[in-house]
Amino acid sequence: MKIRLIRRYAAQGFTLIELLLVLVILTALAAVVVPKFVGRGKQAKIVQATTDISGLGTALSAFEVDNGRYPTSAEGLGALSVAPGGLSTSWHGPYIDRPVINDPWGNPYVYSCPGTHNTDGYDLHSFGPSGQDGGEDNIDNWSAR
Repeated sequence: MKIRLIRRYAAQGFTLIELLLVLVILTALAAVVVPKFVGRGKQAKIVQATTDISGLGTALSAFEVDNGRYPTSAEGLGALSVAPGGLSTSWHGPYIDRPVINDPWGNPYVYSCPGTHNTDGYDLHSFGPSGQDGGEDNIDNWSAR
């Protein structure tokens, strides 16, 4: 008889109060955990752009060692993947594994040589999250970060 009562009680499922209690606990946990992860996406994109600029800087330095100069503004970052005209004998690339991609916000990296900020070298930057030049959120190779 006792076994029959236990089976009957177990088959009934959860009560409304038990379900509400679980929802309250999950809501409290979400209130604590979610704010810690909000903003991480923006931070990750900034780190990715900084890393891309650093990696492109290394490739540009290798290009300069082989060719005695950086790619011109007209040649752009594409010169790291495909030899520009007139450099077929000194160009030992490709200097990057994959073609130059856009920054994490979908905008192209901006390259100029000679640079405005680095007159003996090049300027390389991303417009950052705003997508506009000159903002405080620009990520570049001439500012100390």
